[in-house]
Amino acid sequence: MKALSIRQPWAWLIIYGGKDIENRTWHTKYRGRFLVHAAQGMTANEYRDAMDFVSDAGIVLPPSWPGRVELQRGGIIGSVELVDSVDTSDSPWYMGQKGFLLRDPKPLPFIPLKGRLGFFDVPGEIVQP
Repeated sequence: MKALSIRQPWAWLIIYGGKDIENRTWHTKYRGRFLVHAAQGMTANEYRDAMDFVSDAGIVLPPSWPGRVELQRGGIIGSVELVDSVDTSDSPWYMGQKGFLLRDPKPLPFIPLKGRLGFFDVPGEIVQP
């Protein structure tokens, strides 16, 4: 199965917070379900910037919004379906040059795994979404 590394807290927001766009600088022809890999790296400034973005956009988050140290990193946290790659969107989450339109997020038990750039293959014996 394919996976995509996404920095926290954006990965958590896709799985639990209603984030329906993954902002990128590139398009993809890939369509279908992929695993959301929470990247290992995340600075305090990145976390704060994400919180500021959510607040400025007027997005209401679930009460389970985790603190910076509580976010799982360096592994699979769920899966989501990629339905389109767009140049623009009315979604409050859209802020990039391009965006992957997402739907139907499903949390999974955390599975430690090293990430990679772009979409990458994860052997089926590691996870079954």
